[in-house]
Amino acid sequence: MNMITLAEEIITGRRISRQDDLNLFLTCDLKELCEGADRIRTYFIGEKVDLCSIINGRSGRCPENCKFCAQSAHNHTNCDVYDFLPEETIMEACKMNESEGVDRFSIVTAGRALTGAEFEKAIHAFKAMHEECKIDLCASMGFLSADQLHRLHEAGVTSYHHNIETSRRNFPNICTTHTYEQKIETLKLVKAEGMCACSGGNIGMGETWEDRLDMAISLSELGIDSIPINALMPIPGTPLEHLPRLTEDDILRTIAFFRYINPEANIRLAAGRALLTNDGELAFRSGASATITGNMLTTAACATIRSDKQMLQALGRDVTPDYLRNEK
Repeated sequence: MNMITLAEEIITGRRISRQDDLNLFLTCDLKELCEGADRIRTYFIGEKVDLCSIINGRSGRCPENCKFCAQSAHNHTNCDVYDFLPEETIMEACKMNESEGVDRFSIVTAGRALTGAEFEKAIHAFKAMHEECKIDLCASMGFLSADQLHRLHEAGVTSYHHNIETSRRNFPNICTTHTYEQKIETLKLVKAEGMCACSGGNIGMGETWEDRLDMAISLSELGIDSIPINALMPIPGTPLEHLPRLTEDDILRTIAFFRYINPEANIRLAAGRALLTNDGELAFRSGASATITGNMLTTAACATIRSDKQMLQALGRDVTPDYLRNEK
């Protein structure tokens, strides 16, 4: 099938499911695929690009054995190790990102779940940011309960991030200390709480193209609102350190078919933007509508908030957050 025709069908209501022949996304012309993905993005998302920044609120000593992660205690990466950051540090970062015009600010913590006194510190920090700042707030704190998610929501958090990482089939090859099903259950709790559900994963971890397609379909079935796509930047000291880096064409093909399968979601560039031309310019022409900006978690960011905004504005994209737009 012509991919432009398929894009128009999606715009008029068709949705891709597991019953469809997904191999067409792997064999079609890449340029045509990306053009169609951009048409879908334009129709459903428009020109607004959602900019998200994160702060690593608690680092290292994670008991989970995710093979890609610098912060796992099972790996040997010499990453920074510290307990939950002081509220003043978090507030300072939040206000800086708001002053730069970022849409949302997230506290991300290493570990299976943020609990006890540290969770209470997070709640207090979110309440303070919600009172003093206008920027949208997000959290990524592992396997939280429904009650914890509700408390975050009440504290001003509108979005919760929890990656499924890869396909159901491939997940045990990446992590064995928790299950894919636990990931899915957490995301169902996020949706039930009425928060924006942010979930994606990593590509380039040795998975097949079919695994990537399966991840895209699974996220569609869950009704995920924001899908971060990380292109693996192999970290020394992790089991995946010797894997080859992905080509730009492979990343663009993945982003494009994620857009076809998840037409109304924000497809968000995350780690690995250094592998892309001009930090992702072509990706934003291939279906991407959002990005993490500023400093990344454990891999060096090559772009800054200001350089991202300049690049996006040159593409004709809107980078004004709602909280600034509403002031005008």
